[in-house]
Parts: sequence; structure tokens; C-alpha cells
Amino acid sequence: MPGKHVRKALMDTLDLARWQFAITTVYHFFFVPVTISLVAITAGLQTAWYRTGKDKYLRLTKFYGKLFLINIAMGVVTGLVQEFQFGMNWSDYSRFVGDVFGAPLALEGLLAFFLESTFIGLWIFGWDRLPKKVHLACIWMVVLGTQLSAYFILAANSWMQNPVGFRYNAERGRAELTDIWAVLTNKVVLVTYPHTIFAAFMVGGAFVAGVAIWHLVRRPGVDTGAFRTALRLGAVIVIAAGAGVAVSGDQQGKVMTEVQPMKMAAAEALYESEKPASFSILTVGTLDGSRELYSVKVPYLLSFLATGHFQGEVQGINPLQQSYEKLYGPGSYKPNIPLTYWTFRLMIGVGMTSAALAVLLLWATRRGRAPNRLLVWLALPLPLLPLFANVFGWVFTETGRQPWLVFGLLPTSAGVSPGTTSGEVLTSLIGFTLLYGVLALVETKLMFRTIRGGLAGTSPEPDEPDAAGKPLSFAY
Repeated sequence: MPGKHVRKALMDTLDLARWQFAITTVYHFFFVPVTISLVAITAGLQTAWYRTGKDKYLRLTKFYGKLFLINIAMGVVTGLVQEFQFGMNWSDYSRFVGDVFGAPLALEGLLAFFLESTFIGLWIFGWDRLPKKVHLACIWMVVLGTQLSAYFILAANSWMQNPVGFRYNAERGRAELTDIWAVLTNKVVLVTYPHTIFAAFMVGGAFVAGVAIWHLVRRPGVDTGAFRTALRLGAVIVIAAGAGVAVSGDQQGKVMTEVQPMKMAAAEALYESEKPASFSILTVGTLDGSRELYSVKVPYLLSFLATGHFQGEVQGINPLQQSYEKLYGPGSYKPNIPLTYWTFRLMIGVGMTSAALAVLLLWATRRGRAPNRLLVWLALPLPLLPLFANVFGWVFTETGRQPWLVFGLLPTSAGVSPGTTSGEVLTSLIGFTLLYGVLALVETKLMFRTIRGGLAGTSPEPDEPDAAGKPLSFAY
């Protein structure tokens, strides 16, 4: 009987730790794609100003640049909590992966974050001090830093999906790095990185377009030319990035089928192996997730998406479960099938909807046409749609890997801190949730106040005669 209570307490702690990590990670991820894309869009706008000298590009640079700075500041604050949790709730996981993760995460901190933090400072305070070309180079160095940061973090996450470049030390019970190059060129990261970056640019483009629409409708005649440029630029970015997401996602699906066939099977609620396999539009299964009851399918499509051939075989959930039991021992190796199935579809469906809205915006504003109020109501969710598509994608990626923290090596139940109690995790969970609620209010207020302020009040151009005597500041 005591053993039963111990197991129940462990499960409670594990479930709470998973909920806490999920909540803080999803919240933090709201800021990540905006940061990655908005800094690059800001750099592009500043480049346009540098090359053309048009005032609207300078004003848009400073306007969207300030929104970027608010976002990245909040992203850094929320990201710190992720690191704390590795020690607080997931110490066994940290011990297992620490030797492998040390290299890419050290590169992220010493190289990528160094570039971001250093050159952000130079960009903020260099408007009145640095030559135009040098100042422009600063923001592009920030772009480089964000890209490197994304790559190194995705390399670490991809190792969890497909462990390579390591050996298992049975005496110490942990993975030890043997080939950093194998980790950085993991086939999973090579397809995940472009997919993630394209998805981030869908978020940034939609954000730029959404803000521009608000100004064009709510404040007609005020900076119309500048915001019209921003609207159409944002729409083009969403469309182009959406095409990139589709192409890179196709490649990612094929790699996922190769290294994590159970995730692909769960994404399609494919219970039995099929050759050829059909893509599920809608599938209803039994409550225990053991078999299909009803489905609407597109013949041959899943075979092509998973293998690149219309006659390719895709393994099903039940035969994979049997093979995993033989390989890893008794237990369930199925992820949460309804969650995996629907987040996969929501990721695709919501992303495609945002791209369609961007096409509609571009068409409706052609040849100098102004967006009407009906179009605004249709485009109102545009900034949020690709953001939620990103979140659904990450929920799918992480839950589809379950019950593994490191696929095939470390079960999730083995990664939780052994000395942590459910009461301690619950306390920190409530604390972080409340704190994040406050931060959400602060972020929302700052963003809306900045957006409502518009382009008015930007600082003089850096080469004006009176700029040299002004204090070092980032004035808007």
C-alpha cells in the first residue's frame, strides 16, 4: 500500500511538473517568433531607408523597432524561467543530457546572445553617434544573433527527437557527447530550422500588417503612405513565408516519419499500417486510442507526405506499439493521440488561413485601394493566427514525442527531480502563472500604447547638424 501512495505522489509531481513546463514554455514561445522575424523586418526597413533616403522607411524602422525591443525584453525575462525549471523540476533530465546540451547551449549563450545583447545596445544608443552604415550593420548583427540563437536551441531540441553524436555511459547513467558536429548537423535540425524560421516570419509579417491596418482604418489620412507600405510588405512576407513553411514542412514530415514513426502515425490517427496510406481529414477513434471508428480520408496523400512516394508504406500505431514493447520493454509508447492529431491539423489549418487572409489583403489594397472596414474585420485575427499556428506546431512536436524526453533513451517519468514534492511544484506553478499574468498585462499595455502612438514623435535623422550634441538616447 505505501508503494501505491509513493507511485501516486510521483505521478502527481510528474504531471504538475509537465503542466508547469508546458505553461511557461508556451507563454515564452509567444515572444520567440515575433522577436526572430520583427528584428529582421526592422533591419530590412532600415536598409530601405539607407538605400532610398525616404523618410517613411526611417519612421517605420523606429516604430516597429520599438515594438521589437518591448517584445525581446519580455522574451528574455520569460525565457529565464525555462532554465530554472531544469534544476528545480527536471534535475534527472538535466544530469542525463547535460554533457550533450552543454555545447550547443554554451554556443548560444557565448556567441548568439553576445551578438544580440551587444549590438542591440549599439543600435539603440547609436542613432546619434554612429555612421549610417555602421549603425545599419549593428541591427543586421542582431539579426544574425537571433538566427544563431534559434539554430543552437533547435539543435539541442532536435537531439531530443533524434539523439546522435553521443555514447551512453551506463556507469554514470547519462549521455556523453562524442561528436558536436553530428549534433549541429542532425537531420532533424536541418529541416526543423528553416520550418521554424519561415513560421516565425509568418508571425512577424502578420503583426506588421495587422498594426498597419489598424492605423489605416482608425486614423485615416495619418501616415497613410507609410502604413500602406507596411501593410503590403507584411502581407507579402506572410505569403512568401507560408510557401516556405509548406515546402520545409513537407521535408520535415518525411524526416519525422523516418526517425519518429509513432509521431507520424499519431498525427494521422493511423492505427494499422497502410500501403498506400491515406491522409485523414477527420478520424474518430475509440476512447482508449486503440482503433479507428470513423474517418474521412484522401487516398495516397499520406504515403506521399511521409515517404515521397504515392505507394509508400506508413507504419500504424498498433504495430509500432508492439515493436516498441519488444525493443524497450512493457508499457505504452503511444502519445496522446487526440492532442497530437488535432494540434497537427490546427497547425496546418490556421497557418493556411493566415496565408489566405494575406492574399486577400494584398488583392484588396492593389492599385492604391484603401482597406475597408469589412476587410478589417476579416483581417482582425491575422496577427494572432500564425502565432497560434506556431504554438500548435510546438505542442504537436513535444507531445508527439511522448512518453520520451529523449526519444528511445529517457522516458519523461525518469527525468523529474526525485526530491521535488507535488506541493513545491504546485506552489511554483501558481506563482509563475500569476507572474506571467501580470507580465501579460504589462506587455499588452506597452504594445498597445506604442501602437496607438503611431509614427509621430520620431527622433531626427542621424545626420542632421544638431544631432551630434544630443545625449546618447533612443528617442521616439
